[in-house]
Amino acid sequence: PHTKIRQFAAEAPAHEIGDMRGIRGHARRHTLLLCLLQRTRAATRDELALMFLRRMRRIRKAAKDRLLTLQEQHRELEAALIAVLGRVISSAKSAASDRCLGRQVRDILTDQGGIEVLGAHYETVSACLRNNELPFLWPAHAPKRAVLFQALEQLEPEAATQDRRLLDAFDVVRANRHTRRDELAVEVDLGFASQRWQTFVRKRTKAGDHVDRRALEVCVLVHLADALECGDLYVAGSEAYADYRAQLLPWDRCQARVHDYCRALGLPSNGRDLVDSLQEHLGHAAADTDAAFPDNTELSIDRQGKPHLKQLGRTPLPAGLHAFEQEIRRRMPERDLLDILKRAEHWASYTRHFGPPSGMEPKLSQAVKRYLFTVFGYGCNLGASQTARHAPDAVNRQTLRRINSQHINTAKLEAAMVDVIGEYGRFALPELWGDGRAAIADGTHIPLRENNLLGERHIRYGGYGGIAYHHIANNYIALFTSFIPCGVWEAVHILDGLLRNRSDIQPDTVHADTHGQSETVFGLAYLMGIQLMPRMRNWDDVAFYRPHETTAYEHIDALFTRDVDWTLIETHWQDMMQVVLSIQAGTVLPSMLLRKLGNHNRKNRLFRAFRELGRVARTRFLLRYISVPEVRRGIRAETTKIEAFNDFLDWVAFGGPTIKSGDPVEQEKQLKYMNLVANAIMLSNVADLTDVVVDMAEHGHQVTPELVARLSPYTREHIRRFGRYILDMD
Repeated sequence: PHTKIRQFAAEAPAHEIGDMRGIRGHARRHTLLLCLLQRTRAATRDELALMFLRRMRRIRKAAKDRLLTLQEQHRELEAALIAVLGRVISSAKSAASDRCLGRQVRDILTDQGGIEVLGAHYETVSACLRNNELPFLWPAHAPKRAVLFQALEQLEPEAATQDRRLLDAFDVVRANRHTRRDELAVEVDLGFASQRWQTFVRKRTKAGDHVDRRALEVCVLVHLADALECGDLYVAGSEAYADYRAQLLPWDRCQARVHDYCRALGLPSNGRDLVDSLQEHLGHAAADTDAAFPDNTELSIDRQGKPHLKQLGRTPLPAGLHAFEQEIRRRMPERDLLDILKRAEHWASYTRHFGPPSGMEPKLSQAVKRYLFTVFGYGCNLGASQTARHAPDAVNRQTLRRINSQHINTAKLEAAMVDVIGEYGRFALPELWGDGRAAIADGTHIPLRENNLLGERHIRYGGYGGIAYHHIANNYIALFTSFIPCGVWEAVHILDGLLRNRSDIQPDTVHADTHGQSETVFGLAYLMGIQLMPRMRNWDDVAFYRPHETTAYEHIDALFTRDVDWTLIETHWQDMMQVVLSIQAGTVLPSMLLRKLGNHNRKNRLFRAFRELGRVARTRFLLRYISVPEVRRGIRAETTKIEAFNDFLDWVAFGGPTIKSGDPVEQEKQLKYMNLVANAIMLSNVADLTDVVVDMAEHGHQVTPELVARLSPYTREHIRRFGRYILDMD
């Protein structure tokens, strides 16, 4: 079974060679090695596909950058070409005959560098004026083409549909890979490409029509990358780039689940009823917003139908807050970070999940103590060497590295976090910060060393690295973290954290920023019973969709610029429910499907159906957003918590901001370690804050829910991080 293969494949690399030789029985040893080989081959195919996609993205970016550079420089070329044209026109006016004019034109062209130079200048200026980067793809592609062909030969992509035109074109490219001719007299069906691409590839001359070999090659490779991204092509034996359609539950199995699922979430159990329900709810939301418009002094709509909201005022702080916070800080007991990890272990026993991959008891003296040093060293980004240097009497470098590689993996770190979250949820204090029914998702840049499989240069942060995508509850505790590449639309991963969270805190609402939403994400979240409430920067540029074509509104009619394709939702209800039930069954992750259903796959029926459903859900959300100030205030308050968490996590990782490992598995583990340390600190802080608040109330200090709600478990002034590390387990 797949789960067993994954378990054995994770166990095998945790063993050193001596451990493998010590395993009794060839059958067990061979089983471990075969599972490791199978998973490693799948992972290697994934990494090859990722390298190919990243290289193609860089080629396209280099072409666009070259176009922008030339657009700034092409003014001089334009002036030079216009000057040549001016001289030709002057010659045409004064020439005595056509033959004389021909000689003069030839002299002018030769004087300006010749036909080839002027032709190249014309192509450059023409591309700049048309904003066309296609001619600049080949210079960026040529130096790496051999490596790209080697990768594609290993991947051997296959078509997920009956359309094989792209693969047939790739066969032509591969057959002419070493050809030196620029023109190919071959028949290639370019129906997979846009008209712009076809015009760029096909050339017409007096000798007849032909195909530009270089243009055809870059055209096919660019479309191969897009097809791999959207799932029209797949790689056999891969995981991330496998045929996702084969991972969906068959509809006969979904049919047995769909009624119970819809009843549990309050959803209609067929397409017609779903459309009727959506129309009714969207109509009520629009009518309520229209009725409240005269009293809504913060909303206005200009002549172009664009809505505007006044900025929310600051929520007044409770009286005496500053003195209350000062007294809290004065009373908080000073603690060492290692002791905090030990306290959390005493309460939650989270190190019970750590141990050898065999599941046997660890053959370590003082195992819990060494586990705590491992969590401390890796969670604070000190690493094994620096931790051992600061605690020479407790651990050594080899022991820490062996524990990290053999006794602790991402699944065990997630299980440890669940235990800590469970203890945190037992306190009453976090309920004043949030009810745990909402989560906040956001990404933060994590620097990596260069030449890293996951690392890229982030345009927003201006640095090289990856994105740590965090999910925290609205009571501040961290629920889940994943490590994703830069440049990935964060909304693709927003639902994963909620589904993979196994703690007692199970939110059904998620807040995010602009990058945490899209039409398809809104649609998928709606069918999964998750309420998406993002803080959108460009909300006023988003289209509002009318419930019915004939419905008009007195005050807000100008908002609605488009109509919903209700037939599309009804027709593909079964397809969408098959996806949702497959996600619920765990056969596929939302991130993989959302990555396949991106904007570059507009012809995909699933993409179009989820997008249409998402337009309804997002319009309902925006109508509530513009008409209810409490909704806007609540979203702003919740999303500021994740910013405080990112700052808190920077403080936790005092060993340095850069993740030193180049292994994607170790990079993910590093973030899990950091979250475990952060949650342990929050648990300790909540325990101390509870004691301090109770003591203050008993001694006559003013303690109100409004004051306590302004506190945070991210307080850290009382925690010692540096020095010689000693851990007394007694």
